[in-house]
Amino acid sequence: MKKYIYFVLVAMLFVSCATSMSTGLTREKNYPKMYTDKPLTILVMPPINKTVNVEAKEYFYTSMMIPLCEKGYYVISPFLAMDLLKSESAYDSELFMNANLSSFNKVFGADVALFTVINTWSKSTLGNVITVDIEYILKSTTSNEILFNRKGKLSVDTGVNSGGNGGLLGVLVDMAASAINTALTDKVIAARRCNNYVLHDLPDGRYAPMFDKDQNVSAGGIEFSGTVAQ
Repeated sequence: MKKYIYFVLVAMLFVSCATSMSTGLTREKNYPKMYTDKPLTILVMPPINKTVNVEAKEYFYTSMMIPLCEKGYYVISPFLAMDLLKSESAYDSELFMNANLSSFNKVFGADVALFTVINTWSKSTLGNVITVDIEYILKSTTSNEILFNRKGKLSVDTGVNSGGNGGLLGVLVDMAASAINTALTDKVIAARRCNNYVLHDLPDGRYAPMFDKDQNVSAGGIEFSGTVAQ
């Protein structure tokens, strides 16, 4: 009986590995146009906020620049861009999502514009989780083609574990600490975790050591679902 169970487990593992290998995604398979266009300069557009949390737009907008710079791209300062976009009545990215983006190339010198759509942002104190449903769309300002696109749901776990064995009392202490931690969680940090998770798949830019060498690097799905620690 034990031998039978052993062989079944080995067979299941083999099938699982074979499936993973056969469906292995790479950055080039997911985002081939990133390697043909080789964009350098990114303009971060104000996020499109479809939630009741009016501040969600700012959480993501102010936390997008660093992960993009770390990927090797030149990012136009969001703060300087914001002033110009507002003065030109271009603060609402919804107006440009499906429009011709050539003006952003002429005015900002941007090769691509990054749009984000925040579909949901919910915070559960009892569950110690911030849940975000979001989509990232990177579009060329010359061809208007989508070069990079990922969408899905992420949960930012803000739970606290004391690591002790205090029985029921220890559980209650952890629950109380987690509730406080979630209530005080810096929402910008939660947005930054989401940005880091999603943009990790973005092929490296010209200022990164793996520029045009990471075609075969494993990539996640274009549609994702996961949990990230705070």
